Amino acid sequence: MLESSLIRHAREKSVLDVRVCDLRNYTHDRHRTVDDVPYGGGPGMVFKPEPLFEAVEALKGTGTMVLMPGPQGRSFTQEIAEELAQVPHLLFICARYEGVDERVCSQIVDRELSIGDFVTMGGELPALIMTEAIVRFVDGVVGQKESVVRDSFQDSLLDYPHYTRPETFRGERVPDVLLSGNHEQIRKWRRMMALRRTLERRPDLLAKAKLTPEDQKMLQEIQDKKK
Repeated sequence: MLESSLIRHAREKSVLDVRVCDLRNYTHDRHRTVDDVPYGGGPGMVFKPEPLFEAVEALKGTGTMVLMPGPQGRSFTQEIAEELAQVPHLLFICARYEGVDERVCSQIVDRELSIGDFVTMGGELPALIMTEAIVRFVDGVVGQKESVVRDSFQDSLLDYPHYTRPETFRGERVPDVLLSGNHEQIRKWRRMMALRRTLERRPDLLAKAKLTPEDQKMLQEIQDKKK
């Protein structure tokens, strides 16, 4: 994942520096042990605090924020991604097994973040997902900044539908308004579609969306048509 698409280009341009650290490099026993059985019993293994503390202390610098993906964290959002893009150095702790010793969470982790109400086998994929979302806000990563600004969730709404050539495909035609050349009508149609899609698929987002009087009127029209 680090060798493809925008992340690869950003790394090649030295806009982004991503490094992977092997936690076993910070162990001191012959077996390079990073986990142990949990106190109090129970299934699975728990990451030991010593190698994690040593790794973070060795890698942490000025302006570092330590993140840990996990289902118990705060929900990761577009707003958080944009916020974290301003942090000069992010350090992800990617846990496995039953998790990490709680002293790691209480003493060295700045933020726990969740990508959804489900459990993965480790924190590596969630960390990659967050990385992709975050680096899109870093200057020099995305060529057209406007595409980031207009993304889904950027203003707490889902994105409007997109179309390209051919004009008609398998019996479905591109909406006439997009072929009209009338930029104001296109803008209104796109906003209407974004509001409709959000209402149908993620109505919870509307509660925190900053809706203009025009948006409120469009939303009312959509709701009236559904009655």
